[in-house]
Amino acid sequence: MTLPRPVGHLRTLLIGKAAPYSRPGTVSAIDKTAVSGSLMAGELGLAGDEQGDHRVHGGPDKAVHCYVWQHYPAWRSELPAGAQQPLLQQAGAFGENFSIEGCDEAGVCIADQWRIGTAVFEISQGRQPCWKLNDRFGVVDMASRVQDSLRAGWYLRVLVPGRVSAGDEIVLLARPHPDWSVQRLLRVIRDRVCDQDELRRILALPLPESWRKLFQSRLENGRAEAWDKRLQGSHAIIVSHSER
Repeated sequence: MTLPRPVGHLRTLLIGKAAPYSRPGTVSAIDKTAVSGSLMAGELGLAGDEQGDHRVHGGPDKAVHCYVWQHYPAWRSELPAGAQQPLLQQAGAFGENFSIEGCDEAGVCIADQWRIGTAVFEISQGRQPCWKLNDRFGVVDMASRVQDSLRAGWYLRVLVPGRVSAGDEIVLLARPHPDWSVQRLLRVIRDRVCDQDELRRILALPLPESWRKLFQSRLENGRAEAWDKRLQGSHAIIVSHSER
């Protein structure tokens, strides 16, 4: 592979403000708005962007959330009648900061380094969707659908602060782990893989702390973590595939 090389472009740039959300006592900045012009990308994300719950969102390892614009037609066709289809007519439905064209979860790898505008980013981890997507779309199992589809998006950390704009080319600068796509790692999580050899290979990667704990726990305990709280929140409802 010859590097650097273009792998896509930044279609839309989005930011949001933290505000009371759908359930009592919850706050979220999932509702993002497209902005024109350039924004500064720093260690904690884009200028003007906020997070509602810093325990699980934001920070250096989740500074910027990417989602693939090409996934939107599939969601428009798959979601049941009555779902929040207007959300899917423009970027931002999934709370992304970068709406990306030209690459997807199968074509990007953990620790890939990108230049966008004058900033340099590194892919830190895939997204593990939570219950806030259920409420946003009005689909009780939307978070599970996103996880199962492997169309979950991913996060970037900022290696070199700089300015980014919609339309900027995404240039791949480095790919140290070409065998470990974001999709492959999301599939390991989804499929509750506990094979010790596979987990040891994963733990040799430059993982963020949250993913290191997840895979280390599987290695030590021989079982996958519980998902109910993340996927359904405190109002856990078990929805089988046959009920979709």
